[in-house]
Order: sequence, then structure tokens, then C-alpha cells
Amino acid sequence: MAFVTEENLTDLAEKRWATAHSPRLAELTTALVRHLHAFAREVRLTEDEWTAAVEWLTATGRISDDKRQEFILASDVLGLSTLVVQLNHRFAPAATPATVLGPFHIDGSPPAPHGFDMSDGVEGTPLFVTGRVLGLDGTPLPDVVLDVWQADADGAYESQLADVDEARLRAKYRTRSDGTYCVRTIAPLGYAIPMDGPVGALIGRTGISHYRPAHIHFLIDHPGHDRLITHLFRSGSPYLDSDVVFGTKDELVVDFSEHPAGPAPDGSTVDAPYLHAEFDFVLQPSASDGTRP
Repeated sequence: MAFVTEENLTDLAEKRWATAHSPRLAELTTALVRHLHAFAREVRLTEDEWTAAVEWLTATGRISDDKRQEFILASDVLGLSTLVVQLNHRFAPAATPATVLGPFHIDGSPPAPHGFDMSDGVEGTPLFVTGRVLGLDGTPLPDVVLDVWQADADGAYESQLADVDEARLRAKYRTRSDGTYCVRTIAPLGYAIPMDGPVGALIGRTGISHYRPAHIHFLIDHPGHDRLITHLFRSGSPYLDSDVVFGTKDELVVDFSEHPAGPAPDGSTVDAPYLHAEFDFVLQPSASDGTRP
């Protein structure tokens, strides 16, 4: 029988976890053991530090709920979320790049017709986002669902507002027969990630900026194509080059052009100055259909 020593512990633990019934689970758990042990050895982890880490993870779980996922936020600020996105979505150069989901997505956003104002009375500068959803070959894609969500003009999501308990600044739009879409909303503000939880407490002990540049989230899922989770960032926004979750990409930075009151992109008339952003989303064909480059 091999008794445990500092020298053989990692090998013993790896062998135990290699007995996982799934080969993939065995690969994941043995690698996790190997890298965790290497980390502890490299930094000479103390018992007090181990306890603090366990308490931090426990607090992260306790603050998470159906509207706030603190573990996703932790993954985001550590760069892990973006790394996983990069590893799993190596799209063709012409396809719209993916980025992080973020901690504020919820299922069940209300469906919205073309040009519907999803701000629904929330104050802010009117903003229209228009464009097309295309296949990689440039073919317009009809009836594509665009799940859209964003922060308000103060940089807050509804889960951060005690007096709001319903979907806010969220909607699911569909493209028309020619692949066009029209989102009406208000201009979002760049914002700080939630600093009232364990992730914020950790960030507060560093020199890391805890702000995100102004952006709108999109989740586009269409049969025959890879699901696209991405953002559109407002050109000129502060923090584009220091996004705390490493989400900014050049291809996703777009102009919000200014327009006077009058005719709007959806055919309506707006009685105040408004902004207009134009962007064509290009979807990557699913690998299963044999068309991926």
C-alpha cells in the first residue's frame, strides 16, 4: 500500500480520479488535480489562504440566484469566460466574433415585433439598432431570433434595482423575410460590474478597473448555424481598452450616429434627437452541415 507523502500525493490523487466512468470526466478531473496541486506548490499555499478561498467560494454561491450569477462574473473577470469562448468559437474571419454571455442574461424575454421599443418608458436617449442577419455566404436569413438585453442610461440592470422585479430592457426580435431587423431602445451607459459581492471585494484589492464600456448584448440562435453570443460596443466609449471582462473586440465596436428629431429608421417619427447604429450579424454554419471552412 502506498501511503501519502508530499511527493506522491498528486500521483495518487490523479490515479483515483482516473477511474471516472466517462473518459472525458477522467481527463478533466485528473488535469484539475494536477494543476491545483501545482498551483498550491508554486505559491506555497497556507492554511489560512486555503480557508479564505473556501469562504470566498461559499459567499459567491450564496449571493448567486436566478438573476445574478456571481460565479459567471468571477469567471469573466479572471478572463476564463473569454478564453473558453475563444477555444470553442473559432469562427471564419467573415463571421461575427463571439464574446462573453455575462451574468445578467435571463431566459424568457418577451417577444417583440420589428421596431418595438423595448425601453418601454425607461428614460434615456432613443437608440435604433438596425441591420441584417446573414449566412457566411452573404445570404439573408429570415425568421432569426435575436435575444437582446442591456443596461439602462445609468448603467444598471433590473436585477440591481430593488423596486424592479420584471423583465426590463430585454426583448426577442425576429428578422423579416429579407433578413433585416430593427431594435428600438435607449443608449446604454458603461457601468461598473457589481462591487457589492465577493468578486467586487476581490477586485477592490487590486488596481484593476471595474468598468465595462457601453454595450448591448445579443444572443442569436438559428438552425444550421452556431449559436452566437456577442455584444455591440459604442464607439468612443470609455473603457473600451480596459474592459474588466476582456469582452471588447474591434469588429464589435460600432458608431452610434446622431440624428435630429424626425423620421426614424423604423418608419416612425421621433420627437427628440436619437442615435442610430447599423450592424450586420454574420452567422457561422454548424460543423454538422459540412459547410464550415
